[in-house]
Amino acid sequence: MTVPDPDRGASIGGTTERIEQFLRDVRPPTPAIVIDLEVVRNRYRTLQALLPDVAIFYAVKANPAPPVIAALAELGASFDLASPGEIARCREIGIAPARCSFGNTIKTEAAIADAAQGGIDLFAFDSVGELEKLARAAPGARVFCRLLVENRGSQWPLNHKFGCSHEMAVELLLRARKLGLRPVGASFHVGSQQTDPLEWPRAIKGAVRVFRECARHGLDLELLNLGGGLPAQYRAEVPPLRVYAGEIEAALAVEFGRSRPRVLIEPGRHMVGDAGLLRSSVMLIATKSRHAQRRWVYLDAGRYNGLPETYEERIRYRLRTPRDGGAAGPVILAGPTCDSTDVLYQRADYHLPLDLGVGDPVDFLSAGAYTASYASVEFNGFPPLRTYCL
Repeated sequence: MTVPDPDRGASIGGTTERIEQFLRDVRPPTPAIVIDLEVVRNRYRTLQALLPDVAIFYAVKANPAPPVIAALAELGASFDLASPGEIARCREIGIAPARCSFGNTIKTEAAIADAAQGGIDLFAFDSVGELEKLARAAPGARVFCRLLVENRGSQWPLNHKFGCSHEMAVELLLRARKLGLRPVGASFHVGSQQTDPLEWPRAIKGAVRVFRECARHGLDLELLNLGGGLPAQYRAEVPPLRVYAGEIEAALAVEFGRSRPRVLIEPGRHMVGDAGLLRSSVMLIATKSRHAQRRWVYLDAGRYNGLPETYEERIRYRLRTPRDGGAAGPVILAGPTCDSTDVLYQRADYHLPLDLGVGDPVDFLSAGAYTASYASVEFNGFPPLRTYCL
């Protein structure tokens, strides 16, 4: 089997020649996101080749730009949707509802009804309250229960707000059947930017217990959703994709054997993160005293207009400036708003060139995921990030 190179087209510092040419020719006003769609396509092809029997549902929340969705749709992707807005966007592009899953476990009854009336027939839940809404608004729909799992190794954990215990999941799946729904399976999420491939085998081992316990009660589940978590490349190295795929396939074989269910996976960050670059500009460089050890570097992109994942300095992007290579010194990086929480990196030991000046670009590499989709509409009057898809 020939597996495409997931980094094909990469060149300078993790970006691509197409992005570099665009930046030189267009000089877009900052802050802005630039996405190379060929990298997105290649990530999909590579994942498909490594997991040929797993259906890929792109997590639209990672980057909902219509060209990104359309590019993946052309390749045959399905889509994990979190809101009526994302559903509407996929409808506008012409994506069939059979290729969509309403994967948010927190939905309004009106949103469920609208999705069901539009043809979507696969919904997530993790509580009895959500089940009852589904039974009323989408009678007979296929539903799957999200399991609570450990998120060790994740740089953006998701194991507090979502999911329920395995014991409760069995009870809820049986309850779903009594409510007239069609309980088809279970899902889990090992945490976004998961750096440990072994978290999937651990979660699969737990999920198979739910399948077996449901079977004891005459309920045969047929679907396992592996969720998201596949990483992008930030400052810290992560294992190659083939290692993740190998651990997943081995665990499915060991735990399910010949009774393997239909398997889904919901990549978001991995699919688009490394395809994008966020270009910002220096607005101000300042020190707070004559004896200060670090400069404050204020950028026109911050926590509220593109970089919310710097919260607690969890996602640490690789940075690039046109003055790299010379003498550098430690900095504190902050955004442009009149808010004291708009500080990006204070503890992560970033160094930037000593001759960096106001107006110089600062590029955040591998910034195609959870940037434009997270930007506020108009906090402090700053507009959302512009996105350019090449």
